[in-house]
Amino acid sequence: MHHVVTPEEAGQRADRIVAQLAGAPRSLVAAAFKEGRVTLTGDAIKGSATLESGDEIEFTLPERPELEVRPEAIDVPILYEDDALLVVDKPAGMTTHPARGATSGTLLNALIAHTGTLPGDPLRAGLVHRLDRDTSGPLVVAKTPHALTSLGKAIARRYVQREYLGLVTGIPQHASGTIDGPIGRDPRNRLKYAIVADGKPAVTHYALRERLASATELQFTLETGRTHQIRVHMSALGHPLINDPLYGRTDHRFALPGQALHAWRLRFRHPITREAMEFEVPPPEEYRLAKQLLR
Repeated sequence: MHHVVTPEEAGQRADRIVAQLAGAPRSLVAAAFKEGRVTLTGDAIKGSATLESGDEIEFTLPERPELEVRPEAIDVPILYEDDALLVVDKPAGMTTHPARGATSGTLLNALIAHTGTLPGDPLRAGLVHRLDRDTSGPLVVAKTPHALTSLGKAIARRYVQREYLGLVTGIPQHASGTIDGPIGRDPRNRLKYAIVADGKPAVTHYALRERLASATELQFTLETGRTHQIRVHMSALGHPLINDPLYGRTDHRFALPGQALHAWRLRFRHPITREAMEFEVPPPEEYRLAKQLLR
């Protein structure tokens, strides 16, 4: 890739600019610099090099190894299980499925160890929805092809209800509201998402749950399930989630692994019996301590 450094990028480290342009993990970018794959006017440079406006850089990234999911004996709370599905309580700090930069220790590694096999794409086997790494709460997993198809359709038709609790900075002007803003990749940073004109439809409903000191606990209901949806929408509203390192700022007062967001309640119909199922999980201790401190 060839890139001319813009005035806005001037003064930044070379590795940061390359990571933003490529949307690649730090390990892959670091390898590119180490192997001399990043050049400035033909000469290899270090990742720590400071670039100036008008500098012309070229880079290629190393080939990424193929991902695979290996069973790992990781203890994850199981809220419900039968022959068709299981519902787990995903801990905060655990990635849902393997991806670049997180090839082990994921929820899917634990699920494969527990069930043996799951239907669908091997890298997302059994998963009909996901939670961000640092978001905790219940998640339903299909154990059969029929359950995977049925639950997938239910998600697409918005029959699966998901409610979240989150701590946000400041106090929103309105006690309840709806944010309707299409979400896509942030054109300025490929590691982030943003409200963009050509994004996918995204609708978030919120309601005040408790006023805190210079902060608020909100209850969220999703109509759609875009990546980072609540985080993007609340940041756009001017009230980012507490301790969100990507869309807000890290707050070292809290022991939270990331943003203060918890998937509180999950409702759906069983794909076989059609029984209405509901799972409600209280927030983890780190969330409760953060809320107590904000009081």
